[in-house]
Amino acid sequence: MSSAFRVVAFTVALFAADLAWASPPDLWVCADGNNLPYSNSQGQGFENRLAEMVAHDLGRNLKYVWWPASPTLAHKIFRRGACDTVMGVPSNGDELVTATQPYYRSSYVFVSRRDRNVGVDSFDDPSLHTLRIGLHVVDDGFTPAAQELALRGITHNIVAYSIFGNLGRQNPSAELIRAVARGDVDVSIAWGPLAGYFAHQSSVPLKLTPICAASLRTALPVEFAISMGVRRGESDLLQQLNSEIAQRRSQIHDLLVSYGVPLLPSDPTPSTCK
Repeated sequence: MSSAFRVVAFTVALFAADLAWASPPDLWVCADGNNLPYSNSQGQGFENRLAEMVAHDLGRNLKYVWWPASPTLAHKIFRRGACDTVMGVPSNGDELVTATQPYYRSSYVFVSRRDRNVGVDSFDDPSLHTLRIGLHVVDDGFTPAAQELALRGITHNIVAYSIFGNLGRQNPSAELIRAVARGDVDVSIAWGPLAGYFAHQSSVPLKLTPICAASLRTALPVEFAISMGVRRGESDLLQQLNSEIAQRRSQIHDLLVSYGVPLLPSDPTPSTCK
């Protein structure tokens, strides 16, 4: 090999090394590939849009680890370091993640058809004893709403829907909202972002009524602040995401509104039920 060729080869190698060094790091996000309005593999959910916003501002390449939205599976994947962050976790966190500052707050809602004139906003409404009530089942248990109803002796008229549903169908958790539109149930109790998105898409006009928190008899909340989550100890990324939320607060608000997410004030004041 000539000395000139060696110089050229060495120069090319250095240039390639510089390119590799200059490449932005990847931002790996754990997300469900079939779970609108949050995320899907086509990037159509509001958590997809939020992840794109964050990756752009941090100068990182967005990559996904897709997983069905099962808490058990999510914990296994996240604990093994498969991704850097998840876009939507309760702001109080858990034993696995450290939560950022909240980027929205929402509540469970009653979902009904507008043509049925169901005026429920509280668990104490007497009509709940006779209406067919759709509820999500989570990991073989009911949501907090079911416990509130059970305390009032409202159990015989509940229709259970798995929050994970048939994974072969698009957005299986939306079946609870579709059941209201079809008339399979008179009212459903659903998490606000899910209800708002699919109510807006429904050909049958649907009404969303936030649950009056003053009617609760248990300590289980129906309102939640939602954050991004990082693995414990990732203080640098946590700080970056908190700065991103603060700087992009108005854009995030507009994004959520465009998806029909019913938003609550960050510091809600106590209310009374009608």
